[in-house]
Amino acid sequence: MSAVRTARADEVPVAAGGVPDDPTALRAVRHHLGIRAFGINLFEAPRAGDEVIEAHVESQDSPSHHEELYLVLDGAADFEVDGETVHAPAGTFVFVPDPDSRRAAVARADGTRVLAIGASRGEPFAISAWERRRFPDEEA
Repeated sequence: MSAVRTARADEVPVAAGGVPDDPTALRAVRHHLGIRAFGINLFEAPRAGDEVIEAHVESQDSPSHHEELYLVLDGAADFEVDGETVHAPAGTFVFVPDPDSRRAAVARADGTRVLAIGASRGEPFAISAWERRRFPDEEA
């Protein structure tokens, strides 16, 4: 096996099992590359106004209470974190350190892409229940 794995974003397949009528695409980067130390996914919203990061609270939706870092790669998104709105054009990092914070993002430009990276401080990585529903055969 090679010491390095690579993939262009458009080579990472869009994950099956999304929400009906939800236009947001999930490209499961962690699953595709076999990353085991942290969570990382790419979300794509085709149109302005589409939800690009679904509303969630990590301490409720993940057994490991991830801190999350988002990077807007293309387009722009408005993040809402505990009622505070943050406008994030392409190139902007948005860090949500508190797993109890409610967070979501809406695309403000067509073709918005947001990379999400998460892990728990001081704990081994655990695949979230949210991701397990999409990849039930993956080993822990």
